[in-house]
Amino acid sequence: MSIHARLNPEAQANLEAQRRASVITSMIIAVLSVVLAVLILFFILIPSLIVKSPTIVAYTAGSEEEDPLQQKRITREVTPKPNAPSSAMAKVMAAVTPSPTAVPVPEIEAVPALTYGFRDDIGQGWGTGGNGGGGGFGRIPAAMRKRCSKIDRLRRLKQSGGTRECEEAVVSALRWFKKVQRPDGSWGGSHQVAQTGLVLLAYLGHCETPLSEEFGDAVTNGMVYLIENSVKNKGRLCTNRGDKHYVYEHGIATYALAEAYMFCRVLGLNIPNLKQSVQLGVQWIIDNQNSSGGWEYGFDEGSRGGDMSITAWQLQALKAGYHSRLEFRNLRECISRALTYCEGRQNSNGGFGYTGTSPVGGGHFTLTGAGVLCFQQHKGTNHQAARKGMDYIDRHARINYQSGPCNLYEHYYVSQAAINHGGQSWLKYNDKFRDTLLSGQQPDGHFRSPPSPGPGSKNDPVYHTALATLMLEVYYRFLPGTGFGL
Repeated sequence: MSIHARLNPEAQANLEAQRRASVITSMIIAVLSVVLAVLILFFILIPSLIVKSPTIVAYTAGSEEEDPLQQKRITREVTPKPNAPSSAMAKVMAAVTPSPTAVPVPEIEAVPALTYGFRDDIGQGWGTGGNGGGGGFGRIPAAMRKRCSKIDRLRRLKQSGGTRECEEAVVSALRWFKKVQRPDGSWGGSHQVAQTGLVLLAYLGHCETPLSEEFGDAVTNGMVYLIENSVKNKGRLCTNRGDKHYVYEHGIATYALAEAYMFCRVLGLNIPNLKQSVQLGVQWIIDNQNSSGGWEYGFDEGSRGGDMSITAWQLQALKAGYHSRLEFRNLRECISRALTYCEGRQNSNGGFGYTGTSPVGGGHFTLTGAGVLCFQQHKGTNHQAARKGMDYIDRHARINYQSGPCNLYEHYYVSQAAINHGGQSWLKYNDKFRDTLLSGQQPDGHFRSPPSPGPGSKNDPVYHTALATLMLEVYYRFLPGTGFGL
């Protein structure tokens, strides 16, 4: 008996019919392919077989009357010399040497760099008086670019729920800083390196640079003070190296110098020792990270392993260092370890603790904004830790400049975290902080000490005014949704 299966006659007939149809189809396709190939060759070869007769074109020379020569004439007209650039544009620093006073800035005539599209002067978009985009500022990171045009600033201010009073308050504060700057270029009655860094950040937050007409001298002298300090301390930025709190000063001042370097690089300004100060400052932070991933007082390997407050300033400085486009060893690895440390400080309720998952002294988690901002800057607003922290802020953020609480240190971070997050979180927070913060400004431009002001120099008006100014610049200082992540 055969073990092979057999098709019935009907199925066999159908199979044969399919085979015949397949063969016929294949033959038709083959014939069409040959015809198509012949047509392609025909159209390729036919132009070369056609002989074109050259066209001869003759030109008739014109007469002398038709093309008269222009006779050269001597004129006594004098082309006026272009106006010299304004003094603000010509400011440069001749040297940076350790001394108790700021380096004098000579007034010289300089020709504007053509790469920035200038003609006779700085033009619009630079510093306080800018009304346009400002040549050269297009190369600033997108997250920071909107601060450098007055039109864009006011547009962002309006779109984000700010008012013209907010902008007027910022300018008034910047003018007050100019009046109270110390002869050596610093600000503040104590911890001058940290407070000078905060004030510089406030100036830069309004896009005031060494070339700014109204505030250029103040910015330049503040930068010189910090650069001199870096040179004197071989890269470490501190008022007193014996004070363990200098870890704060170093982080804040490095943040300010890195941001200043970014602006100067875009403007083509070569400030002596600025680049080196940024390189040394950022690298010092990286090289002296605690084994826990955070940072400790005095950059020591203490038993605490650091805290969230210190760590937040170092992470802000590292972000600014990244934007500087300078090269740093182990930057990414350092940031990754730091964010792991921050995750370990977050409580199950979303708040960020101090050295662990508990707040300082119990109660309110005042460092939640700091933790949220760290993740927003380096991982984006949708990171789980950032969103969880914002939920806590939505439920618990409180600020009242008249009756308290008014922890400006806490709300320096919360204001940035809230606008980055956007949506209802920002709308509700803006309603809480904007008008009450404006109520704290005095007629001369400074902000008085609020009730329950939080950590820091509680009785120093420079400190309060710097934090309040940075909070009011939040509407345009950074553009939410851009510039995050490495």
